Amino acid sequence: MNNNKPIMLVEDDLIDSMTVKRALKDIKITNQLITTENGEDALEKLQSLEILPCIILLDLNMPKMGGLEFLSIIKQDNRYKSIPVIVLTTSKQEKDKIESYKHSIAGYIAKPVDYMQFVEALRVIDLYWTLSELPN
Repeated sequence: MNNNKPIMLVEDDLIDSMTVKRALKDIKITNQLITTENGEDALEKLQSLEILPCIILLDLNMPKMGGLEFLSIIKQDNRYKSIPVIVLTTSKQEKDKIESYKHSIAGYIAKPVDYMQFVEALRVIDLYWTLSELPN
């Protein structure tokens, strides 16, 4: 990312969370990574941040509050609705894609199983959001 705002990862699976951290390090993304384990925790964290994240990487299937419920809340809130959200999930179900896009997500990516493909997916996300002009 071409800014020094944090990236938020909303992911309940510890291995997937560690994979994201490792991949971001491998592609030399130096933004702070804020991790939360579900939508409820992510909402609490967003409310406590002085600097909002430049992007949110969001899993869908989580305990307490899943990704779709989290999306429906933040996309109705003027403080958060302009934060780009990339759904990064194992779900390839059409209904999940449709519901996610109804909430104005920036993209939907099925988590690649192969680590190098995962790194490449994050590299593409980084390239796109480095080139994109984001509001302050």
